[in-house]
Amino acid sequence: MKFSLELLPNEPIKDILELIKLAENIGFENVWITDHYNNRDVFEVLSIAAYETSTIKMGSGVSNPYVRNPVTIAAASTTLDEISNGRALLGVGPGDKATMETLNLKWNKPVKTVKEAIQSIRLLTNGGKIEHGACLNGTSKIQDSIPIYMAAQGPKMLEASGEVADGTLINASNPKDFEIAIPLINKGLSKSSISQSKFNYAAYTSCSIDNNIQQAYSQSKIVVAFIIGGAPDIVLNRHNIQIEAAHKIRSCLGKYDFKGASNLITEDMIHAFCVCGTPEDITNKIELLQNIGVNEFVVGSPIGKDRIKSLKLLKDIINSFN
Repeated sequence: MKFSLELLPNEPIKDILELIKLAENIGFENVWITDHYNNRDVFEVLSIAAYETSTIKMGSGVSNPYVRNPVTIAAASTTLDEISNGRALLGVGPGDKATMETLNLKWNKPVKTVKEAIQSIRLLTNGGKIEHGACLNGTSKIQDSIPIYMAAQGPKMLEASGEVADGTLINASNPKDFEIAIPLINKGLSKSSISQSKFNYAAYTSCSIDNNIQQAYSQSKIVVAFIIGGAPDIVLNRHNIQIEAAHKIRSCLGKYDFKGASNLITEDMIHAFCVCGTPEDITNKIELLQNIGVNEFVVGSPIGKDRIKSLKLLKDIINSFN
């Protein structure tokens, strides 16, 4: 089991670097930094982090081919690989419809677009040329091949990830979702040259850890509210969450009533959409995911009330799996 950390570059860079260096010392193998237009630029933050660390691998989690052209993603990734001395990763996904509307971009054929983007990026980073002759002449990566993960949630995207990527960042936290996702990925893998034993099945989770379980629940509520707010009915039904309850949560979020939205979140909702609890609880939940086939656990927001304290609580858990 690999352990990874997801961070949002929406705070001072020195604070982000502090968390990344702590994660490296604790034993995290990867760090994923989100790529969103209204935060700090992900590749600039990653480049600074590469100079401040020595072992942890790092990448954008995730970039999308609508906002960033695949050629520029490839160039940024090979540059990061050189700076980090061969520690670059890359996550590619479709982004979200709301972002595209805000930026006045058309969100056409996301599965096809992401598949083709990954194929182009792989070709470019490995020294090839894509259609119309674009190539990377002035970059120098260290790895033979930079690992490319696809972010996926829907059935078609999950299958596509197995077909063209080296790993899948599965946007879920509950075993029920992975029981559905992993067979779909494997269906795609049957069309790929990569074996299941080398594929990265990454649980890209919301995670909240604290010695006080009520504190862990409290920190998770607003994150879970936003997850429910964007979840399709098929996912809500899978976790026995009433559509009417989801509508009430969405209504609060739409009015920026975050306290009201949080107050509507139940423990059942938390367990459906967050890996949450004490260190013992977290360990048990990771074991369940591992038994289903997950081999990379990504610790995502909120992490905990005090993220440094929460990350330190994960140290013994990481050691127990190694």
